[in-house]
Amino acid sequence: MFDPVHLRSFLAVARTRSFTAAARHLNLRQSTVSQHVGKLELAAGRRLFLRDTHSVELTADGSVMVGFATSILERHSDAERYFTQSGVRGRVRFGASDDLVLHELPQILGEFRRSHPLVDLELTVALSEVLFRQLREGRLDLVFGKRRRGDQHGELVWTDRLAFFAAPDFVPDAEGPVPLVTYPPPSITREAALDVLEKSGRGARVACVTDSLNGLRAACLAGLGVVFHAETLPPAGLAPVRMRSRDEWGPAVDVEFVLEARRSVLSEPEQALRAAILENADRLRA
Repeated sequence: MFDPVHLRSFLAVARTRSFTAAARHLNLRQSTVSQHVGKLELAAGRRLFLRDTHSVELTADGSVMVGFATSILERHSDAERYFTQSGVRGRVRFGASDDLVLHELPQILGEFRRSHPLVDLELTVALSEVLFRQLREGRLDLVFGKRRRGDQHGELVWTDRLAFFAAPDFVPDAEGPVPLVTYPPPSITREAALDVLEKSGRGARVACVTDSLNGLRAACLAGLGVVFHAETLPPAGLAPVRMRSRDEWGPAVDVEFVLEARRSVLSEPEQALRAAILENADRLRA
């Protein structure tokens, strides 16, 4: 009953509240987007937008249509993936660092599983250094984790800046060692935090050690201290620590997120997973 093309134009207008912005986003002419919405309104037999020269607002029926359109397009995409799925089969033992799996990576892995149902995907979540050791020992096939700036192993996906995060109401002491919430060794961010705080002259007091990001987050929300973490993957509920200057607690430190495979020639399932991650790299950065 409802053309997916018309539904996509409708959702673009609903999200941007502008036919011009929707057309720009969809790389279409504004008149084309208007035609799509008009045809959708005709098919529905309801008016979906209230529009004048200054604004575009959803009607009550338009608000309901947003939910239906989203569901229809999701099912449409599922059907497309099902009937165009590859015949790739096999096993991938995949390792991902803890800070990646609480953001978009699970959604990307879910899409990969639906597109490659014949691939047996085994996921291991741990500290990056632990994962890379398991890779070298032959216990993993592909690892997505962090490396220190300047290290050469792996394929660079993006470079990130490390920053101190804490509970939104956390107020750091003006002097004395900084209370640090951290992973246990061998953690790249732990090592970097201790080093940068030492260089700042403040030093660090380890207030909490935990092996999970949820543990770090809980300790910070409880006001125990601060965590040194990638800026584009902020732990939920935490905020950057307010400082008088960016380098008050030491010089800026970068970290690199990389993909590394166990062997130079990847199997078909490994190639497919690598491609899925690289194609969605922008989604991984919050």
